Amino acid sequence: MRTWALLLPLLMATAQAQVCSVDKTVFEVKENTNSSEPLLDIYVPEGQQVTLGPSSTRFAFRIQGTQLFLNVTPDYEENSMLQAQLECKSGDTTVTQLRVFVSVLDVNDNAPQFPYVARVWKVPEDTKVNTTIIPETELEAQDLDKDDILFYILQEVTLGASDFFSLMGTNRPALRLDQPLDFEKCRNMTFQLLVRDTQEENVEPSHTATATLVLEVQPADLRPPWFLPCTYSDAYVCIQAQYQGTVPTGHKLPGALVLQPGPIYAVDGDWAISQPIVYSFMKGHEDGTFSIDASTGNLTMSKSVPSPKTFLLVVKGEQADHGRYSVTQVMVEARDANGSLPRFPESLYRGTVARGSGVGVAVKDAAAPSQPLRIRAQDPEFPDLNSAITYQITNNSNFRMDGEAVLTNALLVHTGVFYAEVEAKNTVTSGTATTVVEIQVSEQEPAPTAGTSGAGGGSTTNKPSGDQRFSAVEMAALGGVLGALLLLALIALMVLVHKLYGHRLKCCSGKALEPQPQGFDNQAFVSEEANWAPAPSPSPRPGRPPTPEPVTPGPTSPSPATLHHVPESPAAARDGEDPAAVRSILTKERRPEGGYKAVWFGEDIGAEADVVVLNEPASEADGAGDSGSEGSGDAGSDAGPGRGTEDPPGADSIYF
Repeated sequence: MRTWALLLPLLMATAQAQVCSVDKTVFEVKENTNSSEPLLDIYVPEGQQVTLGPSSTRFAFRIQGTQLFLNVTPDYEENSMLQAQLECKSGDTTVTQLRVFVSVLDVNDNAPQFPYVARVWKVPEDTKVNTTIIPETELEAQDLDKDDILFYILQEVTLGASDFFSLMGTNRPALRLDQPLDFEKCRNMTFQLLVRDTQEENVEPSHTATATLVLEVQPADLRPPWFLPCTYSDAYVCIQAQYQGTVPTGHKLPGALVLQPGPIYAVDGDWAISQPIVYSFMKGHEDGTFSIDASTGNLTMSKSVPSPKTFLLVVKGEQADHGRYSVTQVMVEARDANGSLPRFPESLYRGTVARGSGVGVAVKDAAAPSQPLRIRAQDPEFPDLNSAITYQITNNSNFRMDGEAVLTNALLVHTGVFYAEVEAKNTVTSGTATTVVEIQVSEQEPAPTAGTSGAGGGSTTNKPSGDQRFSAVEMAALGGVLGALLLLALIALMVLVHKLYGHRLKCCSGKALEPQPQGFDNQAFVSEEANWAPAPSPSPRPGRPPTPEPVTPGPTSPSPATLHHVPESPAAARDGEDPAAVRSILTKERRPEGGYKAVWFGEDIGAEADVVVLNEPASEADGAGDSGSEGSGDAGSDAGPGRGTEDPPGADSIYF
């Protein structure tokens, strides 16, 4: 026995020496690890070969010589356990099979991901508090790192949204309602949901992801119909209006009653739902005096009320879907209408209209010229009778009433201020009232008409005269007319100047003064005793006119240079001064049409030589002498009939 105990280890060692073997069969490797070192060494007996068996993880290992290497970068999310099957063969005979296992350790190398980027959830307005709005399974994110624990944070984007919603827990992303919703105050709320794969933010490695949550509040039928106008006490309760009205006794009003503070009208308190309202009587309508329109709420009379009475009507306003309703009270008082008078709010109305306006033109409001003047009276006791009021002008045939508008009744030819009395009459109560209209007829052109017939006198439609601007075409036409008138005026002015001053222009230019058919008379040089002898009119001859011939012997006519040194006018000589001191010249010539033309030069008129032409009609020149002298202002005082010499024909021009 002792011998076998000694031989057993030897036999085992001998047996092991005949098979493949490894020192270790289980390994642990972190994912994403890249190593060039061998994973293990394989003992291979002489005469045998080692290979990877078919059970090995595909492409994960390789054998180089007698060493086993990892052939891939391990990834826990892809394969957390790798296996290598080692087969030792002697020829085609497998001698030994070994298995080596590599466990891949997980590393936080993946960020969490939401299955959505943004989602919208509709939340009814009447959802109860503490209700889970969105379950955890619809909000949670996924992380490929299987051992990671995810942490969630709800961040508000809409201000104040976090007051309404919160998460169930840090690791439970279910959304919960914390307080009642109000569609009127907040209709949409937006959140950002953040997830992190570490509890602490500054830990490395740490990964995050975000998603957007939009919560739309859906209106719910929470409020009954509200009769308007009403006073709101909060978002759900409304203090409703009560209505009052008055009707005349003995009369059945044809239209809807006028109530205070307004017509019967209700709206759905949940205006976002806005269910139609159906109206009906609940009480007070038993005698059938009044009826109500189911869709509009208008209250009308079915018959007249014979005597004064007060009606208390209870009106119901119900949603068309019969979900909710509310009631209000209508008090209608029947009164005696006799003696009720209409009233005008103003004692004086002012209007304006353009002169030349034809029949049927509306008078404009002086305070608002673009609007027609409206005159309206009201019955303070029976507003329903306002529609029964008629209007007429009682004292002015130029104007008439068309309902509440004032129209012209005749062609307005003159400007001025017209006053008209307007009478309002209630055809039911026979009450009347009057007011005064002041109408200013101005020079302003009437507004252009929309359609004007030809000379046959077709009708016209007057446009409002509020806008007094002209079009570009009208302005262009006006400019053309004004330009033509200006051109004609300039032409007429030039003709007149040429006719009156043409001969002076010729004289001033240094040319010969042409004989004028008519001259200017200067009475300062016509003496009561001066007479000019008549002379026959010579026929004009071509060629240069002869030089002027002096009338009496004396100094020669001065040259143009001496004309500027004439010291005094002939008037001074006539006053008895020395004629020698007066260097004025009085010359004359016979005119072709009869009479004479006299020219005087003197410094007392101006620095330039002035020409004064004296015309003497032939009837006054008969028997007058034709003599004269220089420097004498009394040229014809001593001359009698037949004195002096007669100018020869052709001496009818003077040259200077």
